[in-house]
Amino acid sequence: MENTYETFMGRLGKNPELKYTKEGKPVCDLSVAINKGKDVPPHWRKVVVWEKQAELCSLYLKKGCEVFVQGRAEMKSFKTNEGGTKTYEEVNARLVGFTNLN
Repeated sequence: MENTYETFMGRLGKNPELKYTKEGKPVCDLSVAINKGKDVPPHWRKVVVWEKQAELCSLYLKKGCEVFVQGRAEMKSFKTNEGGTKTYEEVNARLVGFTNLN
């Protein structure tokens, strides 16, 4: 599957998770819920933010905050302990916009 660039808005379903790579590079995981309508369950997106933006997201965002995301969606996979393969979609954020007025 080819990588695609996307833009969307949603709300954080949990607090951002800031980590650091072995090289000391900051990376932050976001879980974003996109509401499609009143009677439709939200669509969840896994978003990964890097470098200074990652640190800012961790500092200023919390569960429930509204965010604007632009990034590249890509399919990832991993082997389970049982030997199977799980596949998921992840958005590698180029830009995350937010206000702290929530």
